[in-house]
This record gives sequence, C-alpha cells and structure tokens, in this order.
Amino acid sequence: MAKARTLFPFILITSLFFLWGFAHNLDPILIPHLQKSFTLTTVQATLVDSAVFIAYFLMALPAGFIMKKYGYKAGIITGLLVFALGSYLFIPAANTQQYTFFLIALFIIACGLTILETAANPYASSLGDPESSTQRLNLAQSFNGLAATLAPVIGARVILTKGYTAAQLSTMTEEGRKLALAAEAATVKMPYFILGSVLVLIAVVFAFTRLPAIQTNEGHVASKNIFHAFKHRHLTWSVIAQFFYVGAQVCVFSLFILYAPRAAGISEVKAADYLGLCGLAFLIGRFIGTYLMQYYSSARLLAAYAVINILLCIIAIWGYGMITIYTVVGICFFMSIMFPTIFALGIKDLRGDTEFGSSLIIMSIVGGAVLPRVFGYISDVTGNIQYGYAVPLICFAVVAFFGIKGHRVIVKPENLPVSAIL
Repeated sequence: MAKARTLFPFILITSLFFLWGFAHNLDPILIPHLQKSFTLTTVQATLVDSAVFIAYFLMALPAGFIMKKYGYKAGIITGLLVFALGSYLFIPAANTQQYTFFLIALFIIACGLTILETAANPYASSLGDPESSTQRLNLAQSFNGLAATLAPVIGARVILTKGYTAAQLSTMTEEGRKLALAAEAATVKMPYFILGSVLVLIAVVFAFTRLPAIQTNEGHVASKNIFHAFKHRHLTWSVIAQFFYVGAQVCVFSLFILYAPRAAGISEVKAADYLGLCGLAFLIGRFIGTYLMQYYSSARLLAAYAVINILLCIIAIWGYGMITIYTVVGICFFMSIMFPTIFALGIKDLRGDTEFGSSLIIMSIVGGAVLPRVFGYISDVTGNIQYGYAVPLICFAVVAFFGIKGHRVIVKPENLPVSAIL
C-alpha cells in the first residue's frame, strides 16, 4: 500500500527530470546557432552556459527557503511556472534579435530549474526506503538521460537546419543578411513556446495532486541556518565534487557541436546526431549503473567510472578522427551516474540539514558556468578545441577522490571550524 501511494507522485516527479533535461540539452544546439547569428568567439558563446548556471548559484538558497517555509509541492509549482516564463521569453528575444535578451531568458529558465532541482532531487531520494535512495534517484535521473538523447536530435532539426552558411551570408546585402538572421532567430520560437505550455499544464496537474509528505528531520534538530549544514564533512566534499562534475558535464555536452566538426571533420547536424548518441549512452549508463548498485556500493562505482573517464579524456585530447567522437560517447556513458550519486551521498544522514544541504549542492552547479569558459579560453588561446578536454580530466579526478574518500559520513563537533572538516 505504501508503494501504491508513492508510485504516481514518483512518476510525476520523474517527469520533471525529463523536462529540465530537455531544456538543458537544447543549450548545445543554441550555442552554435547563436555563435553564428551574433559572430561570437567560443568564450563568448559559452555565456549561454554562464547565464544558465549562475542562476543555480544565485537561486539555490532562496529555493531552499521556499521548501522549508512552504513545502516541496509549492516549490515544484513555483519552479515550473518560472521555467515556463523563461521559455515564453524566447519569443520576444527572437523578435528583438538581441543576444542579451536570449541570455536573460535562459537565466530565468535556469531560475525555475534551480527551484525544481532543489525540490525534486531530495524528494525523489526520500520517497521510499532510505536504503534504496541512491538507486531511486538514479532511476529518476535516467529520464534526464532520455531527454539528453531526444533534445539534440529534435532541436537540431528544428533550429539548425534552416541556417545559412557563412559563404551565403557574405554574398548578401546588409539588409538581406539581417532578414536572413532574423529568420534563423525565429526558429527558436515554436519549440520554446511548446515547452512553456507543457510546463504550465504540468504545474496545474501538480496543483491538483496530493503529494505524500516526507520527513527529513525526524530525530534531528531542524537546521536554523545554512552554516549548520557544513558540520557534515561528506556534504562539503559533495559540494566540491558536484561543482567539478557539472563543469565537466557541461563542457562535454554543450561544446560537443563545436568540438566534433573540428576533431572529426563532420557537419553540425551530423554532430547533433552524435550528441543524441551521447545522450543515449548517458541514458543506458544510468539504467546499467542503477542495476549495478544492487551489487556494488555506489561510492565505489562512482570512483571507478571517474577513473575510466580520466583515461578517456586523454584520448579526447590527443586522438583524431571518429575515434574522438566515440571516446566522448564513452565519457557520457561513464558520467551517467555521477550527478545523482554525488547528490544522494551528499545528503545522506543530513536529516534536519537536508533542505539547506540540497541547496548547497544545487549551488555548486555553478561549476557549469565557470569551467566551460576555462575550456573555451584554452581552445581559443591554443587554436585547438581538443586541448580543452584537460578541464574535464581534472574534474573527473576530483570526482574520483570523492568516491574513494570524500563521501564518508563524518560529522564535525559544533565548535570545530568549518575548514577543519576538509
């Protein structure tokens, strides 16, 4: 009976993982699209990621306060409506043809995503037996992987295929070029309008659905402030690991359509198809990882996957031709379990600190704003985008450390400085 009561809420929560995964995985399509439309460098194009992931840093704490004061359901509905608002703003952004307007729309979308992720990750983790929380979160996150498979393929055919080549644009008059770029910009209107409408509909469904309450502070004093959460050593290390992991994931996914044509000499649309294959590998990796966690500890599996990815990054840097594409597909497979596993291990045994702990881990997603710009800087300075894979390599080394040692649950005494827990 308990499982029956939680099944439909779990399905609803899982749909959120798909939706924010779809939004995130349209960004790799937007980056080359906007780069050409506004004649941007690689570093300038990565402002798309910066606009998205800075929102996670700024909104994570307010999201945690919303959850503590009004509950998870209110947080989810708020997140969906803010997400929808940002999606609708793509219409005036395309009409005005202002890069800044696109970045503002993406920032607002990400504010909604921050609230959703702060609510949905701990909720999915807590909706059932505590012993299977990591597996349950990996299962929900698998639908994030499904979105990563579908979004690039669908997005490329809606957004990229109507584009003009640089040669075609160079032969046009100034007025003709503006009209051509306006037509390109308009291709983003319909997919984001549909996405916004779906989000409003799902918000209505949540409003009329009774969600089971979850207890995170039973037997533990509720946290009065965010600094109280730092007494948990494993939470601190999970924040660090998540910062580097998300930075690596964004480097791999968001810059793939810039990386693949230069590393393997394929077209952007073909690269988008291979990005869909990356998403499929990510999805399959989640399901296989969830299955393997029945036999191996999640921390051990996390460390093993991170070490494998360190080796694959070396090939991504020094390889050439299609081997680089298949290497990145492999990286995506082994990245698959990292976010939910780091998250679940990070909030383990936090109890009264769960909401603030969740906010801190979501704040660390700002790594997706910082590290891709380092990747872009290395690519622009060296003239070789493959060298940028030094950034994910370092990131996976940090994740490996968290899986080996940093995940261990140690609570510091109240009077010990925060720095002493590292």
